[in-house]
Order: sequence, then C-alpha cells, then structure tokens
Amino acid sequence: MRLIGKKILLKLKKKNIGNLRLCKEIDKLIIDLEKFTTNEKNIFDIRPDADNVHRDGYYFFDLDFHRTLILVELDDDGEATIVWAGSHKEYETTFKNNKTTIEKWLRKNGYIE
Repeated sequence: MRLIGKKILLKLKKKNIGNLRLCKEIDKLIIDLEKFTTNEKNIFDIRPDADNVHRDGYYFFDLDFHRTLILVELDDDGEATIVWAGSHKEYETTFKNNKTTIEKWLRKNGYIE
C-alpha cells in the first residue's frame, strides 16, 4: 500500500524521540501499512488495534501504552492516508470519544461529503 502523509507520523516520532517503545510502534505501523493490500487481507488480521470509525474506510490505531492514536483512511486503490495523529488526551479533546464527532470532523475537513 502507498502511504500518504507519512510525515505526520515522522513528526510524531520526532516529538516523542525519548519514547523508544512508541517510536518502534510507529515504525511497525508504517511497515504494516506499506505491506498491507486490501485484496489479500483484512486490516484486523495484521493490526488487531484497528478500530473502524467510519464506513468509508477510516480507522484509528492505538499505539503502545502511550495511547497514541492514528487516524488512517484505507482506500480500494491501494493508498493509506494518515489523516490525524495525537495522544489519547488530544483525541478526547478533538473527537470526544464519539463516532458522530469523528464523522463531523471528517466532513468539516473535507475528507467525506
């Protein structure tokens, strides 16, 4: 899969450079997403931490005990787009632990209609 927005993950990694466990988890997510193909596997087979938050292919991944969350869009054209990344606290502030709020955010930011 082609990974778009990888710089968001690299920026998160740089921000948390002292957290080796989290940095390894970010690297693993990058590898898993780049290897993943939608026609061969289900995302839950390779990433049990995936949480489908919207029917259009948006998933949150919960990395490490740090509770870092990554919002990714997986499409049928072989692209994974990193849409958002942050701590669990930032997630709660932005998305209120609510799929309706996630959908509103995606719509407001032009990801869905």
